[in-house]
Order: sequence, then C-alpha cells, then structure tokens
Amino acid sequence: MDFETLKTSSSNFDKLTKALEQNLKPEDQANKNKYQDDRLWKIEMDKTGNGYAVIRFLPAPNGEDMPWQRVWSHAFQDKGGWYIENSLTTLGQKDPVSEENTRLWNTGVDSDKEIARKRKRKLSYYSNIFVVSDPKHPENEGKVFLFKFGKKIFDKITEAMQPAFEDEKPINPFDFWKGANFKLKLRKVDGYWNYDKSEFEGVSQIKESDDDIKAIWEKQYALKPFVAADNFKSYDELKSKLHRVISGSQSTETVETADLPPAQSAAPVKSAEVAQPSSSEMKMDDSDDDTLDYFSKLAEEE
Repeated sequence: MDFETLKTSSSNFDKLTKALEQNLKPEDQANKNKYQDDRLWKIEMDKTGNGYAVIRFLPAPNGEDMPWQRVWSHAFQDKGGWYIENSLTTLGQKDPVSEENTRLWNTGVDSDKEIARKRKRKLSYYSNIFVVSDPKHPENEGKVFLFKFGKKIFDKITEAMQPAFEDEKPINPFDFWKGANFKLKLRKVDGYWNYDKSEFEGVSQIKESDDDIKAIWEKQYALKPFVAADNFKSYDELKSKLHRVISGSQSTETVETADLPPAQSAAPVKSAEVAQPSSSEMKMDDSDDDTLDYFSKLAEEE
C-alpha cells in the first residue's frame, strides 16, 4: 500500500473493526538485550511514582494489513529455573505449557488449578507509536517507536473504536488524519500497575502537512516478525525446556526471552493467524498488563 492509498483508505477502519470483533470472541527469541533495544519505547515513572506521556498509535506499516500484532507467552519459575517463552498458541499450534495447564485444570484439584493459574498465558500487543510528549525523556518526542502493551490498554482502543453509548462517535485511533492522541497515565494501585485513567483526546490530524505525515509513516517498524514462525521454538524444544524447569533435572539459562524480533530482517516473514484460546485456557487467561518484562528482570537478577 502506497501513501496515497493509505490516506484514502482511512486506515482500513472496517477491517480493523472486524479484527477487533475476532479478538473479543473469546520467541527462539533472538535478542537477549531487549532492554537496550532503542526501537522499544516504555513509559517511565516520575518521583511521585506516577507515569505520564502522550502517544499516537500509528497505522499498519508499509506492506502489512494490521497496525498491531499480538503474542501469547508464558513466564514462571519452578525447581529448574525460569520458563520465559512465547507460546505456540500465537501461531495456532499446540503448546506444551497450554496442554499441561489444561491437564492440571481438568483434574478439578484446587492445588493443580493454582499451579495452572501461575503458569497461565500472558497476552501482549505490539504497535508502532509516535511519541507526542514524554516529560521524563523529551528527547523521544517526535520519534517513532515500537510499543508493547497489554489487554488493559487494548481495551481502551476497543472502547474508542466500538463505544458503548449512542452519543459517542467511534474513532480509529490508528488513523493519521482522523485518529486521536492517547494520554497514557500509569500509577500504582494496591501494588499493581494501573492504566485506568488513560484516555484518548479528541480527533486530530497527527501533523499538518502530508509530507510530515509521510515521513512518520516511512519510519515505522515491521510488525509481522513478531508472529514469524522462525521466531518461535519448536514444540519439542519447548517441551524439553518445560520438563527441565518443572523437574529441576537441569538448570535452565538465566533469560532467553526477547520480545523483539531481530532488528534487521532481510528475508520476508510469514504472518500467522491468531489462535483463539481453548475454553479451558480462557478460564485462566484473565490477562492484565503484567507482561514478561517483570519476570525477565527477576530472572536476570538471580
């Protein structure tokens, strides 16, 4: 899709709405230095323990259809160390942890269910963003980054695109011309990170001139590598690692996780259909924003 087509298509709002409806029905990780990857933007807390920034979600990058990709992952610790891996359910394939969780859940034993809950999948989304305001790091303003976020923020996007009340007009947050800036507000409530006060501003054009908008569009990063099959370990590799972690028969590596695909990827990658969770997994997937980052940092500190 060229830039002029993008402008007249209104960022495929109808297609995005259908994708939202599908979401609402019910990583061989290549970069160990993910915290140093300058493509990934994160909000930073101020001295009061709160975080504030204004960002703009961007449309699908050139050559792709969707402005987001979503990845299921597992992060837990047992006798043999940490298990921090992307789940093959992202690709619509069987995953050994999901299978084991289903087995534990179906025993009906409370202690087994508790183990399954601790090992449940975490859902993360990835999009391109434009940083409008970043008080803690003003050098980021006016730049394009990758942004990893959880279900709570995605719910805000869903509410903007599919408002619950008749007096609210739906907007496409990913549109350059008819989208809206997102005021990201992070605070701690009862010991947990909370994004409830985050909100979209009114509809606005991201920049005044199409030349400036095109310059932003051309700086976006590819999202398909997040769901490229070659960025996931095989079923047998994951099953072997799961056994080591659970049994403690062999200490696993400190951290193998990387949320980001390789920075340079010359070869085209295959996109994958997003898998729908099974009914037994859905009961355990009360996904929130506690992503892999926290667990990865814990593992690195050991």
